Amino acid sequence: MNLKTTYLGLPLEHPVMAGASPLGADLDAVRRLEDAGAAAITLPSLFEEQITREESGTLYDLAAHAETFAEATSYFPRFDEMTLGPESYLTQLQRVKAAVRVPVIASLNGITNSGWLDYARKMQDAGADALELNIYYLATNPLETSDLVERRTLEIVRTVKSSVTIPVAVKLSPFFSSLAHYAKVLEGAGADAIVLFNRFYQPDLDIENLEVTPALQLSSSSTLRMRLRWLAILWSHVGVPMAVTGGVHTPEDAVKATMAGATGIQMVSALLKHGPERLTEVRDGLAAWMEEHEYESLDQMRGSMSLVKCPNPQAFERANYMRVLQGWKA
Repeated sequence: MNLKTTYLGLPLEHPVMAGASPLGADLDAVRRLEDAGAAAITLPSLFEEQITREESGTLYDLAAHAETFAEATSYFPRFDEMTLGPESYLTQLQRVKAAVRVPVIASLNGITNSGWLDYARKMQDAGADALELNIYYLATNPLETSDLVERRTLEIVRTVKSSVTIPVAVKLSPFFSSLAHYAKVLEGAGADAIVLFNRFYQPDLDIENLEVTPALQLSSSSTLRMRLRWLAILWSHVGVPMAVTGGVHTPEDAVKATMAGATGIQMVSALLKHGPERLTEVRDGLAAWMEEHEYESLDQMRGSMSLVKCPNPQAFERANYMRVLQGWKA
């Protein structure tokens, strides 16, 4: 069974890889991921705030007032929650590259077009095979237009692409007003791949202590549905490969993602829940399903359930929308 694919210009034995997670910060866990058969390993993100803290002390100033305005400062991470600082991140990247034979993808997370982006070149110099830009931004300023939000991301992509020669993927949120158009714009800006989707973690409120409580819920297979929709929509419109992240827990999930148009399949929550060995199960289950259904390669299967053959995708989506709402029974 031919599971070979190419993602970010990297030839992979199969599409199932480890997405950005705390596992990438532990060398033993990284080795287990390779032993489990991960086609590539994405390291956890280095955050803009970590870099600016080290360079200017901005976050240190916040900590100095942590006890005076608890409700506000509880939005910010404590320093001890940031496990890898800028220099230790680069050291860990070098150690991971020396420890495994599969491609290693570094990750940068930020929201401004400033000096922290110099770390893209440093990651390349440290041995990263590719870079994933994780633009995690929540627009809360009512004076900030959607055009400004989009332009900020484009500027980051162009700045990084002008400073590195390794491939660059852009990890998007699902909340752009015209995602199909914006994906094309990102491709034109030089993005070598698009990753769907970043997960916006929703905080909870501690009403007794008047604090904002970070609340992390790992994904489930149901999380995949929104990604399947947009993979299917975008597959015929963009010329760069797409990766799915969020919701792949079973071989059937991997089959669905590939049929919708995914070239890369990133796993995180399933690995955190069940260990790196779950990746082996998904990879082998994908191969078994393809053999049972007489698919000879991923290329044959990829995009087979996209919307490219539908003359009016909007009508198709609305028909399903009406069917779901009107078909429910108590």
